[in-house]
Parts: sequence; structure tokens; C-alpha cells
Amino acid sequence: MTTTTPTADKQDASLLIDERRRLIREQVQAQGKVTVEELAERFGISVVTIRSDLNALAATGALLRTHGGALAHRDTEEVPISVKQKLHHEQKVRIAVEAAKLIRDGETIMLDSGSTTEEIAKQIRGLRLQSLNVITNALNIAMLLATVPGVNVIMPGGLLRPNSYSLSGPQAVTALQSLYADKLFLGVDSLDPEIGVMTPHLLEAQLNAQMMKIARQVIAVADASKLMKRNLSVIAPIEQIDLLITDKDADEAIVGELRRRGVEVVLA
Repeated sequence: MTTTTPTADKQDASLLIDERRRLIREQVQAQGKVTVEELAERFGISVVTIRSDLNALAATGALLRTHGGALAHRDTEEVPISVKQKLHHEQKVRIAVEAAKLIRDGETIMLDSGSTTEEIAKQIRGLRLQSLNVITNALNIAMLLATVPGVNVIMPGGLLRPNSYSLSGPQAVTALQSLYADKLFLGVDSLDPEIGVMTPHLLEAQLNAQMMKIARQVIAVADASKLMKRNLSVIAPIEQIDLLITDKDADEAIVGELRRRGVEVVLA
């Protein structure tokens, strides 16, 4: 008669979990998106267990967690703002708090579109400022600041992209050419010290490049998951960034390389 030890049982269970999660990851990549219900039915387990699997896979960056399911995570594809808002939210809030400390009364700042810059806008709502000019290409950010006393919102116009609530294109670039800003808070999708800051959208990259031209100080805001990723459109080389605010999970080697290249790095 053979018996199994508790340790062996745990190892077998771990193998089963790992295999199921591998199959889930493959299904998400193949279909593009899945729901909790269809996965629970496929594997014959509870929706609670599937949610746990999806959360674990999302934590490793294998997929993007959504309400009721998950999306495939492909670096070259643009993630909808509704999904971005839920990813690494705690880190983005900490980054936004640090960014808001840099804003001074009477300044003109630019807030690029994005979920992290949206959190900066939420912080601005709580600042006690007499006057602040905010240039933004993001509808959601403009709406957050539209009724804040002392805040003047300027939008450049252009083509609306529903995935990001942002305006971009030649009209937006032209509109910015006659403006100036003390600080630009630039939300980036990808950052690689060797290549620079990147985004999956060409028109957005062109607009971001123009934003950098008219800003006295360029401050990139990006959680650690964005570091060492690459994307379709290069906005600018890393040397054109004055300051990066990221979170404490950032890889030490990457942070060291950025500092070596002259970029100040703040870990929130």
C-alpha cells in the first residue's frame, strides 16, 4: 500500500494550478478576451478559483484583468483607458501624490492623457492654488478639472481616440506650437533607457514630442511595469526626460542606468 505525504500532495496541487493557469493564458492569447464564466465552465471549477487564477496571472503581466474576465496583454496594442485605470492603481496614486508636490501656484502645466496623469488631476482638485493653467489633450482630465476654482483648462483639439479619451493629430500639434508650459507630466506606455519613451500610437507620439518642445521641465510618470518595455512609436530619447516618477518596485539596475544617463528618478 502506497501513501502520499502532505508535501507531495501540495506539489501535485501546485502542478495542477500551474497547468490550469498555463492553459488559461493560452486561451486568452488565442481569443483576445475571456470571461470568468466560460473559464469556470471549461475547467469545472468555481468562479472564485478562476478569479484567483486571473488575478495571479495579471500580477505577472501575463494578461490584463477586466471586470468579469481578462484581455490578452500585447505590448504593441493600446490598452483601453477603462482597463488602465484599474491596473497598478495603488502605485499610480502614490506617483500622483509625488507629482502634485511639484506643482506651484501660478504655473502652466501640461497633463498628457493616461491613467496616471488622471490621478494627478485628482490630486490637483485638492490643492489650494489661486491660479493654475492646465493644458491637456485628455477629455477625462479636462472634465475632472473643469469646475475647480482657479484652474484654467486649455485643450488643443484634434482627433478623438475613444480608447484613451485623448485628442491627437496635426491639429493638436499645431495648436501647441504657440503655447508654453512650466512642466509637462508625460504618461508613457513604455520606457527603455536604450531607446527612450514610447507609445503604441503614432499620432500620440508626435503630439507628445511637441509637448516636450514647449515645456521647461519634462516629468515622466510611469509605474514600474512600464520600464524596459518597448512599443511601436518612439516619443523621444531618454536624455530628453528631466525626471521620472515611478514606484518602489522599479528594477534597481534600470533606475541606476536612468540616473547614469542624467535622469532624476523618484521612487514613490
